[in-house]
Amino acid sequence: MNGIGPPLVTPFDEAGDVDYGRLRELVDWIESRGVDFLVPCGSNSEAELMTAGERTRVIETVVEEASVPVVAGTGSPGLRETLSATRAAADAGADAALVVTPFYYDHDQATLEAYYRELAGDAPLPIYLYSVPAYTGVRLEPDTVGRLATHPNVVGMKDSHASLPEFVRTKRRVAEAIADAGGSAGEFDLLIGSGSVLAQALSAGGVGGVLALANLAPAATVEVFEAHRNDPERARRLNEDLVELNTAITADYGVPGLKWAMRERDAPAGYPRSPHREPDAEARGRLQALLAEL
Repeated sequence: MNGIGPPLVTPFDEAGDVDYGRLRELVDWIESRGVDFLVPCGSNSEAELMTAGERTRVIETVVEEASVPVVAGTGSPGLRETLSATRAAADAGADAALVVTPFYYDHDQATLEAYYRELAGDAPLPIYLYSVPAYTGVRLEPDTVGRLATHPNVVGMKDSHASLPEFVRTKRRVAEAIADAGGSAGEFDLLIGSGSVLAQALSAGGVGGVLALANLAPAATVEVFEAHRNDPERARRLNEDLVELNTAITADYGVPGLKWAMRERDAPAGYPRSPHREPDAEARGRLQALLAEL
């Protein structure tokens, strides 16, 4: 899964129901702007606000419409629910599963490692680890990721910690662990989850990004990725121009701000689901100003 993959927003209508027709349109809108893969039912998809049945149908819809690989978000706090969702995603035709760290209860690193090993051993899809401490309060430490990278069905990770030193440490631990096991470091896809540091993460050895920003500005994020191949300094400059907008649609205004901004760009993003609320006038004004610079 090298390249750029948006954690695809889920279009809801104004009554809060999933708008599957608009979801198909959104897949086409984003794909036409050059992304490399799609990630339905991730954090920016409002997956935690959907039922298990809705998640499965969303994944089915995206798989049916997509011409690029699909990595389905299937993680929940418990193993049984995660494994059930992963099997449903496999039946729907997904290519891999993105599995968030178990949350709500506190777990130490040994417990997290055991959880992922058990899941990977039984899952019918390749597993991507997903560490997003801002939402879960749980972080996969570099040593834990290194050990898990030797499992034949753990194929990569989305790191949304947004710490470049941690990203570098994780990359090194993975390379060391795989080399000790007699494999190649290229067997594990390390993806960044923050659009603000995409270029820097690529320079640190990342192979791409799963970025909220890629919903709103897919062509711009793809341009950063492609520029990095031959001109890392240009990629960093391009990335710098996106930092304020990325911060606005993630840390500042979240999914409601992201969807509002997407609608301003004529993307069929739909509306947020309760308890999310539409951004207020001040937020809309700031987003409009940032979009004018895009």
